[in-house]
Amino acid sequence: MSHIEIRIALVLSLLVAGISPSQADSVTSGLSVIEAQETKGRAAKTGYTRAQFGPTWADVDRNGCDTRNDILKRDLTDEVFKEKTRNCVVQSGTLVDPYSGETINFNRGNTSSMEVQIDHVVALSNAWQTGAFKLTIKERTALANDPMNLLAVKGRLNLQKNDGDAATWLPPLKSYRCDYVARQIAVKIKYKLWFTASEKEAMVRILKSCPEKALPTS
Repeated sequence: MSHIEIRIALVLSLLVAGISPSQADSVTSGLSVIEAQETKGRAAKTGYTRAQFGPTWADVDRNGCDTRNDILKRDLTDEVFKEKTRNCVVQSGTLVDPYSGETINFNRGNTSSMEVQIDHVVALSNAWQTGAFKLTIKERTALANDPMNLLAVKGRLNLQKNDGDAATWLPPLKSYRCDYVARQIAVKIKYKLWFTASEKEAMVRILKSCPEKALPTS
């Protein structure tokens, strides 16, 4: 989806919610978007497996590098690449973790790699239970590898979050919560996923502290 297509999807979601075309066209904030969303309960987790979202870290953009390394390259600084990988495989680097604010040194290895993990901002299990089970395998693969839905983060916080939504888990760094929730909303709108009542309530509460926060488009 292009930036324009995402914008159109956002406006359409607001029109469905009963907001007039002139109002919808002027809405840019995450708070306005989430307040307009109807809610539904979580669907059953029946049928969910990681394989339902395609090969792990597929090279969906066909740049010759897998998605995990693409995100490490994007989010780390001072990267050192493994030799003879065409600058694809990140060997080491530095992460300023968005979830905690901590600076973490990344070094590739069987154990050390776990210090920095790639988080699905909208967890795949959560996505499955809020509409992704209706998507095609191609659409789910795109969701699982979409840079908008991926962040390099502190490994322990990624494990702590598990498949939680905004009602059950938020980054401990409070100053990042608006960005985090706005990104979740943008991903869910892009892939036509729904929001639960408790999730919407938590998102509204967070975004009321930053009412002008716009949704990301990339």
